[in-house]
Amino acid sequence: MRLLVIFLLLCGTAKAQQAEILIKNGRILDGTGNSWYYGDIAISNGKIVRIGSLGKWTANRIIDAQQKIVAPGFIDVHTHIEKDEKKHPEAANFIYDGVTTVITGNCGLSEADIDAYLSMVDSLRTSVNVAALIGHNDVRKAVMGTVKRDPTEAEMLQMEQLVEKAMKSGAVGMSTGLIYIPGTYSKTEEVVRLAKVTAKYQGVYASHMRDEGDSVVQAIEEALYIGKEAGLPVQISHFKLSGQQNWGRSKETIPMVMQARQQGLDVTIDQYPYTASSTSLSTLLPDWVLADGRDSINARLKNPKIREEVKQYMLQKLAKRKLQHFSYPVVAYFEADTTLNGKSIEQVNLSKGNPHTAVSEAEVIIQMMEQGGAGMVFHGMSEDDVKTIMQYPFNMFASDASIRIYQQGNPHPRGYGTNARVLGKYVREEKVIELEEAIRRMTSLPATKFRLKDRGLLLEGMAADIVIFDEKTVIDRSTFDQPHQYSSGFSYVLVNGQITVNEGQHTGVRAGKALRKSIE
Repeated sequence: MRLLVIFLLLCGTAKAQQAEILIKNGRILDGTGNSWYYGDIAISNGKIVRIGSLGKWTANRIIDAQQKIVAPGFIDVHTHIEKDEKKHPEAANFIYDGVTTVITGNCGLSEADIDAYLSMVDSLRTSVNVAALIGHNDVRKAVMGTVKRDPTEAEMLQMEQLVEKAMKSGAVGMSTGLIYIPGTYSKTEEVVRLAKVTAKYQGVYASHMRDEGDSVVQAIEEALYIGKEAGLPVQISHFKLSGQQNWGRSKETIPMVMQARQQGLDVTIDQYPYTASSTSLSTLLPDWVLADGRDSINARLKNPKIREEVKQYMLQKLAKRKLQHFSYPVVAYFEADTTLNGKSIEQVNLSKGNPHTAVSEAEVIIQMMEQGGAGMVFHGMSEDDVKTIMQYPFNMFASDASIRIYQQGNPHPRGYGTNARVLGKYVREEKVIELEEAIRRMTSLPATKFRLKDRGLLLEGMAADIVIFDEKTVIDRSTFDQPHQYSSGFSYVLVNGQITVNEGQHTGVRAGKALRKSIE
């Protein structure tokens, strides 16, 4: 009898174990920042069930990684996918860049009803997982519209209720966009009160600060103050220095973040690896002009005195940049006339046969605003600052992008190539940071910050969000002149254990889901 038991045990041990997917012969970078190691990964039911030397395992599908890098799926902490997810749920621009999870609702811009939004994501099924922030601008707009004034106490209570509802519905935090309407009209204490509600549910305060140029120090101080007063973690979005007059100031701003962390504030930053930003044409105008909606804006701009005042404001800003022309703002998408996409304001002005003067260019900006405004790319950052910021260890990489509509407009290339650019240009070619560190910043650091508990690491029991890529060839192909090009070098992308990129091609699988933050 004893021999029979032993025989049966040996048979059970020798029997091959079964998985749905088995990744073999990979160099595993687990997301911790540690060096890679050789190993196999078994996946079943959307989870990693075993990591190791799995020679006795079999699977329905075996992927030979061929000694390529196997890493956790990348987490893009700063996106704006609202509305686009319904048009293109496959999210190809993110998937081909190794992104398996996005955090949307940044810059104060979100859906006001987070519960309904996340339910829609689950019903729709996107190719990427989606977590969401509640946007302060949309909360304020829901209660007060775009009026330029302080909220009454009753309005303040309404805004607090909206934020609390969002946090209870699974939002990972609250975002602000303090250069946008109506967020720019908010005083610091208004944001603190809403951040305190966010803090009750262990949320993050993610901020597009009031300024990223001349007044960047004061803007950072405000973001840090809000975090300290409200008692919650801070995420400073797309950390940068805008304007030629501010080049080199990263040596001033990064130490501010470092000091705050040393004093006990959980503050981190994110960055896109480019020297140009992208936002609305309206940011060139003074904020007081933009209050109360489109009709009010156009009425103000028709007033000759106000029109001249706005022009002088823009010309003064141009002079601070030490530029003679509006060559740095380039049209990404102008619905009123798409033939202008890809042209700078200087070029647009000349194409209209106008005098080659900054005054004439300022008038063109106003005319474009009267026609509905435009999405823009702004060239105005220093490569040295990009690299200095990149070397800061508590800095994540983020695209600040939507789901791209292929061949529409002339958008910023960051929406296609952020991660591949870091891995190809800044890791492999320029050696600004090490590969292991880059992967940590794309995976476990954002997962920890936003409390995505089963993401960001290759460990048994974690969600099987996995990328397989060749670190010798991975590269971004999207450029400012030809932005609609997907990154290359990612052989496989798995989302919740489903193969979404197979041998470099999107399979059409939509295995993503809404990631609701649990209330602790």
